[in-house]
Amino acid sequence: MLRRTLVGLCALLFCVPATGAQARSPGWAVVVVDQASRRVLVLQSAEELMAYQGPGRLPVVWGWSADRAADLADLAPARSWTNPDEAKSRVRQGRRYLLATASGGLAAVVETATGVTRWAADVGEGANPHSIELLPDGNVAVTASGGGWVRVYAASQGPRATAHAAYRLPGAHGVHWEGRTGLLWALGDDVLIALRVGGTPAAPTLTVVRTTPLPDHGGHDLAPVLAAPGRFWVSTLTHLWRYDPADDRFTAVRLGDPAAVRDVKSIGDEPGTGRLLTVAPDHTGPCDWCTSVIILHRPDGTRTLRGTHLYKARWWGAW
Repeated sequence: MLRRTLVGLCALLFCVPATGAQARSPGWAVVVVDQASRRVLVLQSAEELMAYQGPGRLPVVWGWSADRAADLADLAPARSWTNPDEAKSRVRQGRRYLLATASGGLAAVVETATGVTRWAADVGEGANPHSIELLPDGNVAVTASGGGWVRVYAASQGPRATAHAAYRLPGAHGVHWEGRTGLLWALGDDVLIALRVGGTPAAPTLTVVRTTPLPDHGGHDLAPVLAAPGRFWVSTLTHLWRYDPADDRFTAVRLGDPAAVRDVKSIGDEPGTGRLLTVAPDHTGPCDWCTSVIILHRPDGTRTLRGTHLYKARWWGAW
C-alpha cells in the first residue's frame, strides 16, 4: 500500500520513485485513454506493467473522467465526453495539468493535484477533436479531424473562454507546441504545418510559417522526440516517421515487427531511456479503432489490460 501511494504521488508530481538496494528507478508512469470506462488512467511504469500479472485490477495510480467532474456539468459530458481520444501531461509554473479531448466534442485542461478544470469547451459533436496543447501564455490549441481545423482558444481569459483563432487543416489530428522555436506544429491528413501564434492572449492570431507534405497519407499522431529536442514522431496510416525540421526530412522508423508501424494512434519515447511506447488498434474488440494492448519497443514487450478499449497511451512526463 505504501509503495502504491508513493508511485501515485510521483505520477502526479512528475518524480520517479526509487526502489531496491541500488535505488534504481522503475521509470516513468504511463497514461492511457480508455473508452470502455470513459476514463483517463495513469498506470505504473512500463517496467512494472510488464511484471504485472493481476487479472482482477488494473495497476492504476490516478484517474480522471469528465463524467465525474462536477465543474463540467454545464458541458453535458454524457455526450461531449463520448470516446475520449487524447491525454497529455504538461507542467506550467510548477503545476501539472492533464490535457484531454473526446470525439464527442469536449476539450479540457485539468489541474491534477486538485481535479479542478482550468479550462474546457464543447467544440461540437461533429468536430471530433483529437488533440490538445497548452501554450505558455495559458491559451489552448485544439485540433479537430471532423471540423478540419486547428484553433487557439483564449483560455487564459477564463475557464469557459471560447474566443479563438482558427486555421483550416483537413483531417487535423495532432498538435504540439515547440518551445525552442516558439512555433505551434499541427498534423493533418497530408501535411505537417508550423504556425506562428501572434496577437494578444485575449485575441490570438495564427500565421503559417511552414507547410510540409507528408510522405504518405493519414497523419495521426504528432509527438516530440524527447531524445532529440526539436524533432518529431509522426504516425500515418501505414508508417512511423521521425521528422527533422532543420533538414525538412522524414526518416522511416523501423521496429522489430514490420506490422507495428501501421495505424499507430500514439507514439513517444521514454525520458532518459528512449524506450518507445505505441498503441494501435488490434481489430479484435468492439471498436475498430481501439485495443486493450500497449506495446513497448527497444526492448520489446506487450501488456494486455483486460477490459479496456484503449485509444492512446503516453509517458506521463513533465515536458
